[in-house]
Amino acid sequence: MDPAAVIAASAYDGKTRWMRKIKILLIEDNRILRDGIKAIIDTQTDLKIVGTSGGNHDTLLQARSLKPQVVLMDLGLRNENGLRVVTTLTKELPQTKVIGMGLIPSQLDIVEFVQAGAVGFILKDATIEDVLRTIRAVARGMKILPPLLTGSLFTHVVDHALRNGMGKLPNAARMTKREREIVVLIAEGMSNKGIAQRLNLSIFTVKSHIHNILEKMALHSRLEIATHSFENKGL
Repeated sequence: MDPAAVIAASAYDGKTRWMRKIKILLIEDNRILRDGIKAIIDTQTDLKIVGTSGGNHDTLLQARSLKPQVVLMDLGLRNENGLRVVTTLTKELPQTKVIGMGLIPSQLDIVEFVQAGAVGFILKDATIEDVLRTIRAVARGMKILPPLLTGSLFTHVVDHALRNGMGKLPNAARMTKREREIVVLIAEGMSNKGIAQRLNLSIFTVKSHIHNILEKMALHSRLEIATHSFENKGL
């Protein structure tokens, strides 16, 4: 057992059981928000903030020293490259789970952080219950996406990335201008009908273009086209 682990009683569920607290490193450059989050989390019997950082250059040093189970990190750090931090953390501390926090992160931001190794996301207007639930779920090995993405094509793209990794798909053959436009619209979640209306084409023509795109990219579905587009930020 890790001698640095803090032992605490878990919630009573009909049996008395003990568990180690989930150790959390909080990275947030807004001091008021950082202190508030810490105060709330520290009231929980199964969670403990073992370190805080304003996103300065000591962040990685703290993580290496503390070896937290969960890193709760602001996606928009002013003084540090968040993607670099996530990439380094997940490479050096593979057992550490990274949760990103943001107001309304863009879809591309989320894909980039998934590629870097983040496995959870919390919107900063989420309820306290949602924040605590996400931390516990991620610590148990689950992967959590922002609720605003639920039901969209993009949800499936990122879920695919979370489950299978963003391995490089085959490089695309030369695309026509129209095919590039259609790839972008597919990645935005538009249907064939929507694409046809946007580009003033017939649905048959759109389907034909998609067939050609799949052939050129050696892919098999619209989902793979969207994943490839997000991964490569356009073709």
